[in-house]
Amino acid sequence: MRDGGARSKGARSGARWRILGTAPFAATALTGTVAVYMALVAFGNITDFGTNQQFVRHVLAMDTTFKDPDLMWRAVESPALQDAAYVAIIVWETVAAAVLLLATVLWCAGLRRGAYGRARAASTAGLVMVLLLFGLGFMAIGGEWFAMWQSSDWNGLDAAARNVALAAFTLLVVHLPAAARPDA
Repeated sequence: MRDGGARSKGARSGARWRILGTAPFAATALTGTVAVYMALVAFGNITDFGTNQQFVRHVLAMDTTFKDPDLMWRAVESPALQDAAYVAIIVWETVAAAVLLLATVLWCAGLRRGAYGRARAASTAGLVMVLLLFGLGFMAIGGEWFAMWQSSDWNGLDAAARNVALAAFTLLVVHLPAAARPDA
């Protein structure tokens, strides 16, 4: 009897270690990475409000671009509107971080239960929020509409592209077919 119990316990322990090499574990780790990153970004923007406030103000004002008259009509020069945009960005970052932190907890629970549907849904919501912020917000609107690409001082396109790449890669891993099957 004792040997059978020991083997059963060993088999369960081995199954726990095997989860480390699975797509669901990778999805958990990547979702957690993006969650912590977004939480730190939001925390930094809240506790060091002025640094990125200047970034947003200069991008929206377009004051470090080539100042092409055909584009300058797009500039937002009102500090109140600039600050409202910055606060909206921080709120978006904070909500995305919270959703992704919840998703990470759901993935951890899913690893124990072998059920990943809720984790996948929460990850998808949070990761799409990150993609919208950095892809639509920074790359499309900031980069193209406000000509951020023209600025040597206030150009966040490389950082935005890195965030889009990480979020997109994580989203792909989250939706791998193997991530749906605990035995895969």
